[in-house]
Amino acid sequence: MKAAVIGLGVEGRSASKSLLKHGWSVYASDLQTDINLKDLGMPITDINVSTDNTEQISIVADDIYIDLGSNDINQINSCDAIVLSPSMWKSKFANQFKSSGKLLQDILTKHRTIYTIGVTGTNGKTTSVYMIKSILEDGGKKVLVGGNAGGGFKGYYDLILEAYIGDYDVILVEVCDMTLSFCNDCFDFDLIALTNMGNDHMDVHGSMENYRDELIHLFNNKKIIIPENHQYLEDFSKVSINHNIFTEYPFDFNLVGNFNRLNAGLALEVAREIGISDNITKNTLKNFQAVEGRLKVFNLYESSIYIGKTDNSDAVKSIFDEVDFYAAFIGTPRPNEKHRLDILDEVVRHNPKIIILFPGLANTINMARYHLDLLNYKGEVYIANNLDELISFVAEYAHEDPLFIGGNGQEVIVSIQKRLEKLCKVCNS
Repeated sequence: MKAAVIGLGVEGRSASKSLLKHGWSVYASDLQTDINLKDLGMPITDINVSTDNTEQISIVADDIYIDLGSNDINQINSCDAIVLSPSMWKSKFANQFKSSGKLLQDILTKHRTIYTIGVTGTNGKTTSVYMIKSILEDGGKKVLVGGNAGGGFKGYYDLILEAYIGDYDVILVEVCDMTLSFCNDCFDFDLIALTNMGNDHMDVHGSMENYRDELIHLFNNKKIIIPENHQYLEDFSKVSINHNIFTEYPFDFNLVGNFNRLNAGLALEVAREIGISDNITKNTLKNFQAVEGRLKVFNLYESSIYIGKTDNSDAVKSIFDEVDFYAAFIGTPRPNEKHRLDILDEVVRHNPKIIILFPGLANTINMARYHLDLLNYKGEVYIANNLDELISFVAEYAHEDPLFIGGNGQEVIVSIQKRLEKLCKVCNS
């Protein structure tokens, strides 16, 4: 069997790798040429580069043929199945394939016969998904988990391929708010839970009203679980076939923050809908540990150091509203994501004495520093250019309490967490 993978972003690369693993051959293409293909692990046997008005690169390796800079329609049409990148789902180019019957999700359909739970929203999705997974597994369910490949999960197409050959009771999908339409068409959701709605990805949605409308389309004729007193509760409940609400988790709990109690409250309500007893949920969540990269607290000298990915202003607000931080270490966004600088707006509004900027998703320190100047922040501003410099600042201010490390750049945040964990073991022993 041969599949055409159109679009080699994170999800496309993940799908290509998974297809190869499952014994498929692959034709993959992307209109861009600056694609990082290292994670495919290809044993490249031949590379041909040709220039004809625009640069085109063809790469031939075992069981995979890649075109960068073009899409070969003849190659695509000759394949047994087609994989479309979720980011392309609403494009005119994608529309010609949606009704072809050759999309991978229309050929391998076993995933649509398995009870499927979606968890969507702006913040808290990953933590909620892992809570639900742990509860369901402790309740004896075999669970297949995945979502947006860029978020650290197995990708959406990985789920389709794995579900086809595996034996699962539940598929649990983290639904990124930028892939709502794709997921709605790809999966047959039996239950969808909404963590919250925040201002992230407004460059894509355009407005909260547009985001609401996309969720209304997703929730139509579905069972849904939504937060108590949500601003769009009436809109969502009207289109759903049944809606339950969740509140803060009322039992013993290991994680910090009211926002995590809401994540746990969502997981509790999902478990109840599936028929898992509260006793199992309570036992599971009593010792549940923070997901890698998400908010953890380390104790170093006199300081409690809160660290976790907080890549939008609502995520920052949820933490800063609960804790008055002495210093805030903030990772910077990509150059084309100036809208994420509103994280600094929220930090400055809470007025820590010190802000330390470090490269998060990219080294846009100057952009962030200029934004702080525009905000007329009166505290001290320092720059940590690398991990060693950042840890030095942490050690310097670890006699003040508390400290915050967050912002953009999950991989960087994880590396800081690991370094802090080692440091705390040494210094606190």
